[in-house]
Amino acid sequence: MTDLPAERWRVGDIEITRVVESETPVSAKFLFGEAQLEILQKAPWLKPCYVTEEGRLVLSVHAFVVDDGQRKIVVDTCVGNDKLRRMPFWSQLQGPFLSRMAELGHPAESIHRVLCTHLHVDHVGWNTRLVGGRWVPTFPNARYLFGRSEWEHWSGEAPTPGEDIIGDSVKPILDAGLAEFVESDHRVSPLVWLEPTHGHTPGHVSVRIRSQGAEAVITGDLMHHPLQIADPEIATPFDYDTEWARRTRREFLARYTDAPVLVLGTHFATPAAGQIVQERGVRRLVPRGSGS
Repeated sequence: MTDLPAERWRVGDIEITRVVESETPVSAKFLFGEAQLEILQKAPWLKPCYVTEEGRLVLSVHAFVVDDGQRKIVVDTCVGNDKLRRMPFWSQLQGPFLSRMAELGHPAESIHRVLCTHLHVDHVGWNTRLVGGRWVPTFPNARYLFGRSEWEHWSGEAPTPGEDIIGDSVKPILDAGLAEFVESDHRVSPLVWLEPTHGHTPGHVSVRIRSQGAEAVITGDLMHHPLQIADPEIATPFDYDTEWARRTRREFLARYTDAPVLVLGTHFATPAAGQIVQERGVRRLVPRGSGS
């Protein structure tokens, strides 16, 4: 994990930096439940970066910093430190995420916008940090953008026993007056806007980027692993609406396969970005190297 190379990509005038909180192999059952994964044998391109020789799926939790030279936007904020979570491997972490961000040239004070594709535990954690026993905004100079329909759904849910995601990672932002509720097609800047990709959650969005004729899209959790590029029907038990999420993946792949668009996977292991291509009926991700 600490030996992972820093990944940056250029999209026209925009630089995108990946800031990794964790990257580790997990069981296929954890990510996809009882799904039949024979596709692993049909997609040898997944090894060794995305699938280990033992058949475990490599899962990353990371943020992307989108920097156009005038403003910096953090897309998704991982799990966060000090937070009580029901999944033991995410509970009360003590990781170097913020110092890693600073080392990559993006200290917390330099961020102008924080954008959450949805409000799940591993996408909102670093919205806040623990200071003097209180949860305070991690990015004090930023406005935090939350999907209006996403907030309306999750704010009405009772906290899951063992964790209070909204209470420790979203509500303190509202209390600090830093939150903005936006629509699913909101334009964040002239070069960055949201694209509705509902299904994983009711208000889930992806992030579109265009500059100087170059284009990119940050997936969010419409897919969790490059395996779902090969077979979009494979579903995760974490989806709010399984069939809706499958339809969204099919539509996404129809839109971006063989298109000159950099696809940045929100949970894709290193290398986390590339172009989706289809050859002889097989769809795959062709990684695009960092720095290009």
